[in-house]
Amino acid sequence: MTQIERNRRPYDSVLDTIGWTPLIRLHRVTRGIRTPVYAKAEFFNPGGSVKDRIGLPIIEQAEKEGRLRPGGTIVEGTSGNTGIGLAIAAALKGYRCIFTMPDKMSQEKVRLLKAFGAEVIITPTAVPPDHPDNYVMMAKRIASETPNAILANQFYNPANPAAHYATTGPELWEQTEGRITHFVASAGTGGTITGVGRYLKERNPAIKVVAGDPQGSILAPTWKHGSSEKIDGAPYKVEGIGQDKIPGTLDLEVIDDYRTVSDKDAFAMARRLTREEGLFVGGSSGLIAHVALAVAREIDDPDAFVVTFLCDTGERYLSKLYNDEWMRENQLLEPDRVRVTDLLAMKPAEGPALVAIAPGATVRQALRLMSLHDVSQLPVMEDDDCLGSVSESSVSAKALENTKLLDATVSEVMDPPFPVVEATQPLDAVVKLLNKANPAALVRRGGKIGGIVTRSDVLYYLMAR
Repeated sequence: MTQIERNRRPYDSVLDTIGWTPLIRLHRVTRGIRTPVYAKAEFFNPGGSVKDRIGLPIIEQAEKEGRLRPGGTIVEGTSGNTGIGLAIAAALKGYRCIFTMPDKMSQEKVRLLKAFGAEVIITPTAVPPDHPDNYVMMAKRIASETPNAILANQFYNPANPAAHYATTGPELWEQTEGRITHFVASAGTGGTITGVGRYLKERNPAIKVVAGDPQGSILAPTWKHGSSEKIDGAPYKVEGIGQDKIPGTLDLEVIDDYRTVSDKDAFAMARRLTREEGLFVGGSSGLIAHVALAVAREIDDPDAFVVTFLCDTGERYLSKLYNDEWMRENQLLEPDRVRVTDLLAMKPAEGPALVAIAPGATVRQALRLMSLHDVSQLPVMEDDDCLGSVSESSVSAKALENTKLLDATVSEVMDPPFPVVEATQPLDAVVKLLNKANPAALVRRGGKIGGIVTRSDVLYYLMAR
């Protein structure tokens, strides 16, 4: 069935809808880049991820070998998406599913697996790969102890890369009409990049396969330095890709370049793809797209054809990378670029933007003006120049000691002038100027003083946010 014919006729089951996902050109996140970049949108699969492609082939291979019999159980250690792909196929074939999953994975994935009737066992993330509580090791033990059960074994099962060699690779070749020059993906099990990479290089050995890896994974360092060098992994937040050991389904020889990306860059790109391209994707997609854009920028060739890979839907990560609070807690969200003018816009509209007093006015008039407008300080202005400042606390204290000061001119008792800032300056820069001795700053707009920002204004603004 070609892409044009897709969905024109009824399908026999949901399994027939797997594959032939669309290839979509990126326009907004690629501004300034001459090389065209296209994205293979795997979240169009019925289970919302690329892992739908391997669920049925793994099950059918086990059936063919006689290891999986009617009423049997499928066991797997999964970051979530492979489990969903297996669960969809198992639902139609009548098999039971038990999945182990590291505790760093999102609750959305856990609930999805349970929605398909699977049993989910959560394991600790921060354990070595050979520890009994590691999610893969626990899955192996459960499979061995459960009658009529198989381990899907996605990390070592040749059916995994074979499924991508048979489907994903040929789809990309046809969709790009053989013009693809760079395939950018990542490895969790390595099945996708291995299967697709092998197929594409058979069709055209000049095609470059570029992999992205989270900071903390050992895959990129192993590819760069060789397996003989001991490499220790570190925790990272991106789900579904990267590893703390080399999977048997990953062929490092098929990869031409391996690049490491931070969680922050991966999540930032995922959010950009959603907000700028309308492609609602997870963190692994953001990581791969980040690498793809870097590759495209370096190539700088409008005749090249870069394909990136969008692994799964962002609905899996609403409680994580699309949750601003979670992102801030994990120092993964850039601080808001708030300007002074944004703070001024939130101040009450009633009353003048700036209450000032002339140097020849009396202290009595200054106190009445502050009381009238409920402010604690006044700039002393002449034309558009700030000559000094008076504060309620300072002049009140002086007037109580000597009441004759009430009729003195402001110029006789004024303190140093307030600093002047531009309305376009970031709020952080203004906050640094405000202290006990300097409670306010004047704001200049269009060359003229047109507002004032006080310590109280900043505090209330931050509380409101």
